Amino acid sequence: MNVSTRITTPIAAEIALWLWVVVAELLLVIGYFAFTSAEPTTLRYAFYPFVWINVGCWAVLRTTPAPPDRRSRWLAVGIAVAYFIALAAVAGLIGVRAPSGLDQNGGFRVVMASPGWGPAVAYTASSAYLVVVPYLVIGYGSLAYLVYATVLEAAEAAVSGLLGLASCVGCAFPVITSLVAGLAGGSSALTAAVYAFSIDISTVVFVLAVGLLYWRPGFGRYDSRR
Repeated sequence: MNVSTRITTPIAAEIALWLWVVVAELLLVIGYFAFTSAEPTTLRYAFYPFVWINVGCWAVLRTTPAPPDRRSRWLAVGIAVAYFIALAAVAGLIGVRAPSGLDQNGGFRVVMASPGWGPAVAYTASSAYLVVVPYLVIGYGSLAYLVYATVLEAAEAAVSGLLGLASCVGCAFPVITSLVAGLAGGSSALTAAVYAFSIDISTVVFVLAVGLLYWRPGFGRYDSRR
């Protein structure tokens, strides 16, 4: 086996693995709409969750945090957990007042939806609620893990993790639309544009946030081989 073969084989194997993953996800989506009465309102939205899941998992699997001391570990864990909670709160996954679409009487509710969007699980109590949307939980979890790795390398680099908050733009309708309405003087056209492309925008910014946290330009990345 020559040198070039030894170098390219792991890359080819990884590409092949992810191609199989994508094919499996495609079959899941096709199967869901073929065997249920559901119909996709916008086809691309059925596949966006897998962009979040695949990009997030790829970055996490390829990230090796620097060996931390005890103080740095707890600092990084604390910031990562707070970051995840902030993302979940802005996205409406957790809160103290249940949205109108949830059962106000409390308890669990499972909503079947297209793979990645569902199955979504919601729990409401008298004073709080929790919603688990698979692709959002995995996506925000991957961002939190990347923030954890970033904080271990340089405390000031944690600021770059704040860019990930922008990935909630498609979920935080009350925040975004109120800002847009204020800037546009109540213009319905601009507000409608935010709604119309919110999921597209959030997906693009999520990928950007993962890229910045994975490559961490200006801060370097820990290499487990050194």
